[in-house]
Amino acid sequence: MKYAMLAGVLLVAAACQTPTPKQTQEVPAAKDQHTLSNADSIRMQHLSLDVAVNFEQHQISGQAVWTIENPSKLPVLKLDTYGLTIDSVTVDGKKVPHTLDPTLPHLGNRLNIPVEAASRKVAIWYKTGSKATALQWLEPSQTLGRKHPFLYTQSESIYARTWIPCPDGPGIRFTYDACVTVPKGLMALMSAENTQQRSDSGIYHFKMEQPVPAYLMALAAGDIAFRAIDQRTGVYAEPAMLEKAHYELGEVGKMVSTAESLYGPYRWGRYDVLILPPGFPLGGMENPRLTFSTPTIIAGDRSLVSLIAHELAHSWSGNLVTNATWEDFWLNEGFTVYFERRIMEAMMGADYADMLWELGYQDLENEVKSLGKDSKDTHLKLDLKDRDPDDGLTSIAYEKGAHFLRLIEETAGRAKLDTFLRHYFDGHAFQTMSTEQFLQYLDANLIQGDTTLARKINIKAWVYGPGIPANCPRVPQKRFEKVDAERNRFLQGTAATQLATQGWTSHEWLHFLRKMPQPLTVAQMEQLDKAFHFTQTGNSEVADRWFIMSVAADYTPAYGSMEQFLSTVGRRKFLTPLYTEMMKTPKGQEMAKRIYGKYKQNYHPLAQETLDKLIK
Repeated sequence: MKYAMLAGVLLVAAACQTPTPKQTQEVPAAKDQHTLSNADSIRMQHLSLDVAVNFEQHQISGQAVWTIENPSKLPVLKLDTYGLTIDSVTVDGKKVPHTLDPTLPHLGNRLNIPVEAASRKVAIWYKTGSKATALQWLEPSQTLGRKHPFLYTQSESIYARTWIPCPDGPGIRFTYDACVTVPKGLMALMSAENTQQRSDSGIYHFKMEQPVPAYLMALAAGDIAFRAIDQRTGVYAEPAMLEKAHYELGEVGKMVSTAESLYGPYRWGRYDVLILPPGFPLGGMENPRLTFSTPTIIAGDRSLVSLIAHELAHSWSGNLVTNATWEDFWLNEGFTVYFERRIMEAMMGADYADMLWELGYQDLENEVKSLGKDSKDTHLKLDLKDRDPDDGLTSIAYEKGAHFLRLIEETAGRAKLDTFLRHYFDGHAFQTMSTEQFLQYLDANLIQGDTTLARKINIKAWVYGPGIPANCPRVPQKRFEKVDAERNRFLQGTAATQLATQGWTSHEWLHFLRKMPQPLTVAQMEQLDKAFHFTQTGNSEVADRWFIMSVAADYTPAYGSMEQFLSTVGRRKFLTPLYTEMMKTPKGQEMAKRIYGKYKQNYHPLAQETLDKLIK
């Protein structure tokens, strides 16, 4: 309650200090091509979920009860499913017939349920299929504790439909509650209000009172323990990981307060983080109230926690104001990267954040090179008609989007942009936003008829144009300039042990390695390894880059550690470039096929899908 009161005070204060945003003419709602539902006409108000998790059968089963409103008096409710078995359906307690349409690529099967104008409760009894993309079932041997199985979900982009019959689109929001039964002795967690203690019965109850889209539905179950960081933040992890995770995330409470000081109150109650087993395919997933995170951020020195700042920032950009369709994905990730770096700047200083900006720019350059500088996939506004929405989940949305906001900051002024963003989040809280709606709002509330400002920003080139626009900002690089100097000294013959590397963060080490010519000689690799112990590093970012360099140079002393890395790490950010490097030579191809064949089952289905295309 005290946070709700604080939110009200902050909102009133903000309203008194800054002008009210201009109301603009309504832009037509965006059409979501990736949902088969008709939730744009039948309102999906609330979901009550009652399911059981069966680790032996690798199956979730139970019922989903939807509370609906049918103002258009449509005769059929249409929902998204993919691979689900629908056992029966009732409408207001009366059993009704249902049909499933044939499977469509990427989209799955539309579930059709007859309804009436007055229908309110639609109950669906169902169970998941054997190839539910959202679900990763881990055997005890695939966990850190090695005693109990583990399950977690990954619903983004359109995989919620593989474990819940639902309207699966980012622009469709609903509240939910859930009852989840798991084997006794295990803990269940969801993207909702969570317990901090295990239930003796194995039955857990959840409640999410703020409306969320289906891609933010999340469930995890396993041998999990909790430790508080402060009154409203904490960390969940396997017991063997809990102490390390608690130390690594020790400043998360400060992050939340820092974020609030930038763009307004945190509106989700608690902010907790779940450190998952290593097979998690992403860096993190911004599930409301409970970020799912890769264990690869546990470096021992808090050097990789900007990832948590990113997932936290989603509590405003993405979770609070959500992209209407996956073609508007940049409104989610571009804003979040910008917000993340503002958090890190406030906590660590501008020169630290500048390193993140430069590494991000390097990622943007590499993505544009990979996709093609004239590719439509390098536009911020995407065209994903008849395509898998995951095709749009690239660094373009993240880095081009963030640099676009950085350009607005530098052109219009930080104070003006901050005021604009604060009003944007406050005025559209728990709503969706399309690219066209945002650009109209931007024009009315920041550009405000300033043709000089509009010309300097050149919105069309950024949003509807390819590649990296000519006016893309580059930040000063005081710390990386020193790194560049030391790299040049090494390449000119200075011994690695004589380089001035004291106090370098993981970002400086990553920049040091990224800009090395490839391949280095084996002798150069040996010298670097002897001086800095890269082969044995516990920093996943540095390790992945080093292993890529090792494959290019055929530096065999690193191969044992590289295989160990690939046996446990499931993050696609690391797997894809490393396996890609191996696939460049016959020797590497043989190694890639052997390692992937050996450890494929440790990877999430999403990572397997990516690597199956790569390793042939």
